[in-house]
Amino acid sequence: MSLTRETILYNQENIKKIHIIPSVSNDLTSVTFQIIKEDHTLANALRYIVMKNPDVEFCGYSIPHPSEPTLNFRIQTFRNISAVDVFIKGLDDLVALCDHVADTFQKKLNMNKYENCHKMFIEM
Repeated sequence: MSLTRETILYNQENIKKIHIIPSVSNDLTSVTFQIIKEDHTLANALRYIVMKNPDVEFCGYSIPHPSEPTLNFRIQTFRNISAVDVFIKGLDDLVALCDHVADTFQKKLNMNKYENCHKMFIEM
């Protein structure tokens, strides 16, 4: 299944996966997103991508409790840049990176240079 904005925002039960947690701040330069049914795998990769954005002052995440299927993802930005826009750009960049890795991997597999490796695993 390929990732699209629709599959990122809603899970298989069509329940919204991403919520913005209300904060004291009225502007959108500091926002906490609550993401449902995700864990460190997505959060750490997304944090890395978002932190590469020069408009980001702080980005971090926490998982409130191991038994709860939620994570809180916080972004603070400089210069009146919307944290929501930064979050969406981070998701788009992460999807593009994953697509690039998958395409590169598939191209290398299609070159058929891994026959010996495949035979080695079969013989084990």
